[in-house]
Formats: sequence, C-alpha cells, structure tokens
Amino acid sequence: MGLGLRKVGKAVLVICAGLLLTACAEDFGPDQHGRKVTADSLDGQWLIINYWAEWCAPCRTEIPELNALEETLKNQSARVIGVNFDALQGDDLKRAADSFDIRFTVLAQDPAERYDLPRSEALPVTYIIDDKGKVREQLMGEQTLEGLQAKIKALKGA
Repeated sequence: MGLGLRKVGKAVLVICAGLLLTACAEDFGPDQHGRKVTADSLDGQWLIINYWAEWCAPCRTEIPELNALEETLKNQSARVIGVNFDALQGDDLKRAADSFDIRFTVLAQDPAERYDLPRSEALPVTYIIDDKGKVREQLMGEQTLEGLQAKIKALKGA
C-alpha cells in the first residue's frame, strides 16, 4: 500500500509541476508597475509592440503618439505594448517609463522569443502582431498615430 501511495504522490507532483510550468510559459511577466501580465490579457488581440530606450531621441517624441494610439484602440481587441531595449527591470523600468510618460503596458520581459522577433540594432522599432500571434509588420523609425492607424486598418483588411 505504501508503494502505491508513493507512486500516486509522484504522479500528482509531476502533473502539478507540468501545470505550473505551462502557466508560467504563457505568462508575459511583470509590467512597469510590477503587475503580472497574463497571456489571457493579451492573447487573441492585435499587439503593437514598440521597443524604446532612454537614450533614443526619436523614441521620446514617438511615445505620445503611442499613448494616443493605445487610447484609440480601447475596445478594439488591440493593445500597445512597450519593451525597454536595455532590459531595465523593477524600479529602473518604472522610473524610465514614468520619465517618458508612458501610459501603455511596458513589459519587463522581452516577448521577442514568443513572437520570433528579430533583434533590431536601430530604435525605435515597432512590430504589429495579429490576433493569432503572427508578425505582420516591422516598422523602423519613429511612428505617428495616423500612420499606425492606417497600417493596422490595412493589415486587418488584408
């Protein structure tokens, strides 16, 4: 009987570990405020993923355009997501995002591997990901609200 319970206990541990690992793999990690960003909150939506850095002057002028885009995308199954190019974490990420007045979610963990995004050496760079998780566009350089809206509309219609 003891051996049977040990086997059941091992099986339960293996199943629980598998479920925990699966849940973690789907997670996007924390945002600039330390809040967990779940897969459920982003999957199935169009994502505009923007890479920025404090030393990037065009990034600084682009952020208000992205803030405005995030506002216009509410209730449209689309989100603007920021990623700090220099991989800032915790308080450093919050301070940098606040200094840029970023009003959209900034991920502390780079989602590049999840979406198979190439590492760009030039900033800013913006990727448009469709609601199925496929990269539809890579946009180099500073973007505008109108330009991004037009690009998203064209891609959704394609």
